[in-house]
Amino acid sequence: MDSPSDAGDDEVAASDAQDAADVDPAGSDAGEEVAVEGGTSEAVAATASDGVQGNVSDEAPASDALADQRAWWKESVVYQIYPKSFNDSDDDGIGDIEGIIEKLDYLEYLGVDVVWLNPVYESPQHDNGYDVSDYEAIWEVYGDMDDWERLLDGLHERGIRLIMDMVVNHTSEEHAWFTASREDPDGEYGDYYIWAKGDPDEPPNNWESHFGGSAWEYDEDRGEWYLHLYDVTQPDLNWDNPEVREDVYEMMRWWLDKGIDGFRLDVINLLSKPADLPDGDPTSGWVGSEHFVDGPRIEEYLNELREEVFEGTDTVTVGEMPYLDLEHAKAYTGEDGPMDLAFQFDHMQLDFGERGRWDIGDWDLVDLKQILTHWQNGLSGKGWNSLFFENHDQPRSVSRFADDASYRYESATMLATLLLTLQGTPFIYQGQEIGMTNDTFEGLDVIRDVDTIRNVRQMMAEHGIEEYEKVRDVVEHRTRDNARTPMQWDDSEGAGFTEGEPWIPLGDDFQSINVANEMVAEKSVLNYYRDLIKLRHDHDVLVYGEYELLIPEDEQIFAYTRTLDDEQVLVILNYTDVCTMVNLHLADRTKHLLMGNYPDTPEAVADFSLRPYEARVYEL
Repeated sequence: MDSPSDAGDDEVAASDAQDAADVDPAGSDAGEEVAVEGGTSEAVAATASDGVQGNVSDEAPASDALADQRAWWKESVVYQIYPKSFNDSDDDGIGDIEGIIEKLDYLEYLGVDVVWLNPVYESPQHDNGYDVSDYEAIWEVYGDMDDWERLLDGLHERGIRLIMDMVVNHTSEEHAWFTASREDPDGEYGDYYIWAKGDPDEPPNNWESHFGGSAWEYDEDRGEWYLHLYDVTQPDLNWDNPEVREDVYEMMRWWLDKGIDGFRLDVINLLSKPADLPDGDPTSGWVGSEHFVDGPRIEEYLNELREEVFEGTDTVTVGEMPYLDLEHAKAYTGEDGPMDLAFQFDHMQLDFGERGRWDIGDWDLVDLKQILTHWQNGLSGKGWNSLFFENHDQPRSVSRFADDASYRYESATMLATLLLTLQGTPFIYQGQEIGMTNDTFEGLDVIRDVDTIRNVRQMMAEHGIEEYEKVRDVVEHRTRDNARTPMQWDDSEGAGFTEGEPWIPLGDDFQSINVANEMVAEKSVLNYYRDLIKLRHDHDVLVYGEYELLIPEDEQIFAYTRTLDDEQVLVILNYTDVCTMVNLHLADRTKHLLMGNYPDTPEAVADFSLRPYEARVYEL
């Protein structure tokens, strides 16, 4: 793209081409010079580093008085790796730790600061690793602890931190604690889980599993019910038992002692359940959630966790918190809160229909702006946002929130601009940086996601639906398998992910959408992400600056400013597939283009004429 800086000169282009050639993460001729999207009359290396691909300025203004605000995790960009689908080193069709190690240069090339690694612990894999049977062992298909330690060392050698995904609301039913608990109710582990006596034909209450059906399972061996808010193979731990808590803390300290940089804590606000197990509202989206989301002792448990595990460490805690509201978020992530960051999901519910998650609803840009602005303003100075549009539980954002057909590059880069210019810590999910899309699924028999299978079968039974085609649209829109198809490295038979049979089918478009193509493409989502990451690193205003929404009721344009002291940046996004004109009444302001996703973007204008899904970032 045409840069307002001198980034297109021969010296920078040659240096950047060499950077790409040295990395060569996809096995392609990454050093080949081609015209960059928005290119000048001179060819520029498509894989330009130092912020030149995509209208990027190299200038980085200094900011004052930030010492009391700075934290490495605020200034970081996080890359999430779902190991099962990232890279397979031994061609058994399943990604592994050695496969991640093979791609460390790619992560360094992209410029990310932190890797969030989804669970790699010993597990029977009923929920792809979120059913842990041994917290201090590696699932043998992924490798062993030596492999994991080489991964940690390789990341740290490249200046990339590692946060582990930790699941302590529940374990696998194959965990030694649960085996002992079901065998001996009066033994050491008898009270490690949430058990309830009662009629084998009548669950203790009406709480539902997030995966569909009752949240209770009757155990014939023990003669009691156990609670599982997720899969039946994932019994919930009893956090009211101090011995459970201490065992969990000891295990987490063990991981910190190995040198990791923090944890992403799975469904961490569900730990506390009321002892009397009252019925939930049968009309709610998740029956019982008013009792176990932010339950009666949750603040006590999280504060104790902070004190026992994280106090005095330079680590980060990221809490995944279903149904999180702003007031709880402030309490959890504020100055004295137990978490550093928290995931909220309001914007992930935009497209829910009248029947909830397994229904598709309409939404508009005003809705999205209201939600994001609510969180931007609400946590400003009172907490810290986690910014994301994708993860292992969500469909692909360019398919869900944009246009993956006619304007895949433009809309994927527009979403990237939004993600990386809001206040908070951005999280990029593997494949998002190349614009991977949702897949097609011919039937439930090709679905691997237990959440989809259980919920869709229940929905079909309740509504008397016999044909998959009648639910196919919502399955293909919503299933978590969209995020779990293998990473698309190149256009070879196994997409560069494997030479074996992949554990889940490849995406339909891997031959056109892959890292190798993106490395040299004129319109490169990958290199646009790379340059956005550098832009954010170079400008404190994009990290710490105050957010102000402009034209809130406009149904086509998302525009806002970020302001830090005397530095101000304008972000303007056309969230439509048509050309749009807008006047922000900034004719008297000098505008310096920092970045854009189209060529020949004007430096200074009074009226903005924006092309479909155009994104621009100006310094005012």
